[in-house]
Amino acid sequence: MAGRYAVVVYVVTAGLHGDNLGTDEQEVVLFSWLVVDVANTKVVVVQQHFVKPRSADVNENRLSDTCRSVFQLTEGPVNNGQSLENVIEELDQFVKARFDNDGQRNFFLVTDGQFHLRQVLHPEATKKNITLPDYFFSFFDLRKEFRTFYHTDEILSIQDMLNYLAVEGDETVEHTTKYVQDMGKVILRMVTDGYKFEEPDTILERLEPGICKNDVVDSNTVVRARGLPWQSSDQDIARFFRGLNIVKGGVALCLSPQGRRNGEALVRFVSQEHRDMALKRHKHHIGQRYIEVYRATGEDFVNVAGGSNNEAQTFLSRGGQVIVRMRGLPYDCTAKQVLEFFASGDNPCEVLDSEEGVLFVRKADGRATGDAFVLFESEGMAARALQKHRELIGSRYIELFRSTTAEVQQVLNRSMDPRTYEQLQPLIANIPQVPLLPQQLLPSGSRKDCIRLRGLPYEAQVEHILEFLGDHSKNIVFQGVHMVYNAQGQPSGESFIQMDSEHSAYLAAQQRHHRYMVFGKKQRYVEVFQCSVDDMNLVLTGGIPVQRQLISPGGPILPPPYGTYPYVQAAPVLPTVAPLTPRVPTYYPQILYWPYPSPPVSPTAYYNHTGPTMVIMRGLPFNSVVADILNFFQGFPELTSDCIQLQRNTDGRPNGEALVTFSTRAEAERAIQEKNRQNIGNRYIELFMA
Repeated sequence: MAGRYAVVVYVVTAGLHGDNLGTDEQEVVLFSWLVVDVANTKVVVVQQHFVKPRSADVNENRLSDTCRSVFQLTEGPVNNGQSLENVIEELDQFVKARFDNDGQRNFFLVTDGQFHLRQVLHPEATKKNITLPDYFFSFFDLRKEFRTFYHTDEILSIQDMLNYLAVEGDETVEHTTKYVQDMGKVILRMVTDGYKFEEPDTILERLEPGICKNDVVDSNTVVRARGLPWQSSDQDIARFFRGLNIVKGGVALCLSPQGRRNGEALVRFVSQEHRDMALKRHKHHIGQRYIEVYRATGEDFVNVAGGSNNEAQTFLSRGGQVIVRMRGLPYDCTAKQVLEFFASGDNPCEVLDSEEGVLFVRKADGRATGDAFVLFESEGMAARALQKHRELIGSRYIELFRSTTAEVQQVLNRSMDPRTYEQLQPLIANIPQVPLLPQQLLPSGSRKDCIRLRGLPYEAQVEHILEFLGDHSKNIVFQGVHMVYNAQGQPSGESFIQMDSEHSAYLAAQQRHHRYMVFGKKQRYVEVFQCSVDDMNLVLTGGIPVQRQLISPGGPILPPPYGTYPYVQAAPVLPTVAPLTPRVPTYYPQILYWPYPSPPVSPTAYYNHTGPTMVIMRGLPFNSVVADILNFFQGFPELTSDCIQLQRNTDGRPNGEALVTFSTRAEAERAIQEKNRQNIGNRYIELFMA
């Protein structure tokens, strides 16, 4: 027997109940508990506590209809209730004073199903930074124990148990304590019938590191989390799923083709039951960001987390508690220099296994990439190591990030694949050939009186950049903000800014680098680098030095300074691809530019044509059909199925994008204004002018 006393715990939230308990992130408003003396088959004590949510407002009706009707709760007692911390502390003091014998725990928790602990108490405690007592990580699921003991699968509620046992519930007690009272009766009857509570369910306190080899992974245990903050570590993702058990090394952060985290992760749970509970956390939050959670396959997980790189396997098998990724290393950096980097300064720390605990990332031909992974023995040592973020090795500042075993495998696999370093094709490749000529470039100059901003939100306009730079925007020269667009005419997330002096550029880069730009509910950290006009021109021409001034599509050479540049690749024309065949004639306008400050109306107003116009849809569910898109654009009667073209990858599978042709540019603009970021199913759809 797990102990002499069974502590029954039952919680009610301000929202949903039953099988949907915890799915709406509502806070606990009622916490009931009861103690059963299993040895003497009697109830010792029963308690209930009203819990005041942290976000409670006395003028707001927070309780759901379920709370009012099923549990007969009202706003008054809840608004005057205790905090969840105090309720848990009161329970802890009681059980430790009464049922702890010289530190030997003589009690165990019992709940009605999995959700009370896994989907409510653990997630809420994590969000509120409440430390739960250790006995909250082990419990008995009364439903599961009942079905196992009595060999029946028809038990879905406490009332079903009472009916099966032919036991009458107590209708004289308060409705809020009736559930724990009835659970106590069921426990006493099970003990009388000879049942012993011996094998509790456990809740893992933290994610354990582990290596995923190219094994077969059950697809019923894997989810894909999307919309994660870029800086999220595997432990942060495990915190989001707190209460559910993830296998060792079961969080695989997904990387973009450039090797950066793309806000997605694949998570592998210990069973389908835990996977199904994870899916119920769809659109729960990390901070202000909601996270989408979808089913994924075992093959998806292995493709990201698995690997056969022997060097990575040897490195990971050393058993370090924390892995740190270093980025920006000099190409000739040695393991000895890495050890000296961490051993120096005010926060010296020791790398696990000395030089063997450093793994450099190299290309297939052996050349360095500037990245490395380093092992540390403990969380404390890793915390000290991460404090060296942006310190120098030689003249290079080094970026440090927490990493994962899956990321090591992924980066090593990618770095050894020669295709990784091939020039990437445009995101939307099947657009007819369109000449892209940059406007006249700025006169050559090596003075570093410019700054380059990278990582801007795609919706950012000039005024947002000025707000981000703050007082430094006073030092921008007239018409000195240059937004950079990619080959498809869409924002690239970069801009170049001309400052009035090298000193102004230096201060802006020093004080605004890695600061956050807040855009609506989004929060993006922006990189700021000091550069010269020559550096700017080199980027804008894809690395090809410019020998002569180029002419604007409008005709004459324009005097500097200039406005917006298209971000061109090495060739001035998009690659030849199989052209689309729009059902109505499509006009491709010349690329036009506008100077800083940006115009008071949308830049699209600068286009002078009014004919048929294409809009790109991005983020479609992969099972979308033409009828779904027509339904999405209700209110646009001119659209027919012939105007819609679903896009596919080279292997023929849908890529989540579509091209929609509107009869006029005005209609296309209206569609973007009214429908951008509206949902199809659970997916929000982004719209761009093609």
